[in-house]
Amino acid sequence: MTITLYGLPNCDTCKKARNWLARFDVAHDFIDYRANPVPAATLKAWAEHLGGWEKLVNKASTTWRTLLPQRKAPRTDPEWTLLLKEYPALIKRPVVVDGDTVSVGFSDNAFKKRFAK
Repeated sequence: MTITLYGLPNCDTCKKARNWLARFDVAHDFIDYRANPVPAATLKAWAEHLGGWEKLVNKASTTWRTLLPQRKAPRTDPEWTLLLKEYPALIKRPVVVDGDTVSVGFSDNAFKKRFAK
C-alpha cells in the first residue's frame, strides 16, 4: 500500500518526512494541499480520526496568530472546513495517510515504529 503525505513543498517538516521515507525506501506520494485543495469531507474525516479539529490545526503557526479572534472559534464542521480551505497552512504538517490510519507531524522514532524496516 502506498503512503500519502499531504503538506507544503517548502515545509521543513514535510521535507524531513519525505527524505526519511525515501531513505528507507518507503513508497509514498506527496500532495501539496495548497495546489491541490483537500475536499471538505476528507478534512472532516481526518479531524474525526485524529480526535477533533483541534488535533488537525496548528495553533502555534504564524497564520493562526494573525487570524481575527472570531475566526479562531469555529463552532461547526463547515466553519472549520471553510477556515482550512481559506488557510491551508493551518493544517499540521505533514498529514500522513496509510490506508485507514491518519497521523500528523514527523519524528524519526514515530516513523520507525510506524514504517518499521
